[in-house]
Amino acid sequence: MIEDVPLARLGDTVDQVVVLEWYVAAGARVEVGDRLLLVETDKVEVEVESPFAGEVAACHVDVGDEVATGAVLCTIDTATG
Repeated sequence: MIEDVPLARLGDTVDQVVVLEWYVAAGARVEVGDRLLLVETDKVEVEVESPFAGEVAACHVDVGDEVATGAVLCTIDTATG
C-alpha cells in the first residue's frame, strides 16, 4: 500500500517550513521513526520522522522549497515493509 507522509503541524503559529535537507531518497528502505528530512520554521530546525516502514516511493518536495502544513512530503510503499 502507498502511504502519503504529509507535513504535520509543527506549532500553533507555524503554517510553512523550508526544506533544508533530505536524509533519504526514492528507493531507500525506512523504518518507523527513521529520519526522512530536515525542515526549518521561522524559529527552529525540525527533523521529520517516518510514520511508516517500507520503501520510499517518491519525494515530492525539493531542498529549498517552502512547504505548507498538510502538503505531502513523500510517499512510502508499505507493502515492502
